[in-house]
Order: sequence, then C-alpha cells, then structure tokens
Amino acid sequence: MDLHLITDLGDQAVILPLLLAVGLVLLLAGWWRGALAWFIAVPATLGAVLLAKLSTMACQGLLPPVGLLSPSGHTASAAVVYGGLLALVIGGPRTAFLAGAAVAGLVGFTRVELGVHTLADVVAGGLIGTAGAVALALLAGPRPALRRGWIGVAAAAVAVLVLFHGRHVYAEMHIRQMSQQIWPLSLCAGL
Repeated sequence: MDLHLITDLGDQAVILPLLLAVGLVLLLAGWWRGALAWFIAVPATLGAVLLAKLSTMACQGLLPPVGLLSPSGHTASAAVVYGGLLALVIGGPRTAFLAGAAVAGLVGFTRVELGVHTLADVVAGGLIGTAGAVALALLAGPRPALRRGWIGVAAAAVAVLVLFHGRHVYAEMHIRQMSQQIWPLSLCAGL
C-alpha cells in the first residue's frame, strides 16, 4: 500500500480547498452556525499548528530532548478537517474526539513511516488537530436536518479530493525560514 495516498489527505493542497468548499456548502445549506464554527475552528487549528511549528523550529536545541522537531501539520490538518467533518455530519464532541484521534493516528502513522516526522511530532500534531475537531463540534452545536445540505457537503468533499489529492504545498521549508527570521530568541529563553 502506498502511504502517500493517506498522507496526502492532510496536505494543505487538499485541506485549504476543502476548508473553503465545505464552509461554502454549509452556508448555502443554511447552517450558519455550523459554517461559522467551521470557518473559526479549522483556521484556528491551522494557526495553532503553525505557531507550534514556528516555536519548536526557532527554539531547537533549547527545548527538552523529547524528539519534538516540528509538530505534524498533515496530522493536525487531517484530524481537524476529517474528524470535524464527521462530527458535523454525525454530531457531537465525542464523535469529533474519536474521529479526530483516529484520523490523527492513521495520518500520523504514515508521516512516521515515511520518515518525515518523529513520533513526538505526530502526537503533538494529533493533539492540536483533535482539540480543533472537538472545538468545532462544540461551536457548531446541535446538528440540523440538512438532507440536501449533507449531500452537498459530501459532493464538495469528493470533488476537492478528486481535483487536489496528490498535489502538494511545500510549506515546511518556508515555515523554517520564517521561524528563523521572525521568532525572537527571547521567547525561547522562557521555555
């Protein structure tokens, strides 16, 4: 089995169009609260993993030696988007937690097996992404009956996956450069 088939589900080339497509379908379906929760929780989670990456990269060598080099963005992104999406469709924070953790485990496994992240990296990414999925479910509240809306969400997700799966946004290199340029070392001293 090609692990890239799974790991690419968490690439920003898939996640960002999926963020927009699902959010727009939720808006068009009339679930304003769900769309707002989606547009808050997913970008906030992506922002949290970016901040975690910036800080760990900039402070490398100053952190305790736990193997955390760069929290896995693929793992976090996949957990919040797919775990959160299942929580919106099925409903509830418990579903978000279970689905987010399962997706994080699957994508995280591929990241470790492919040699691009350490176990600590994928655990950190998984925790951030699963927390984002739970926050999404809590913000969205009770799931309304959107028969055609759920079909639209599924169609949008499948269309994005067909169009963008296998494409890549190579963000890690740019994040590493940013961490060295903008993250003040004085912030690392407090760690």
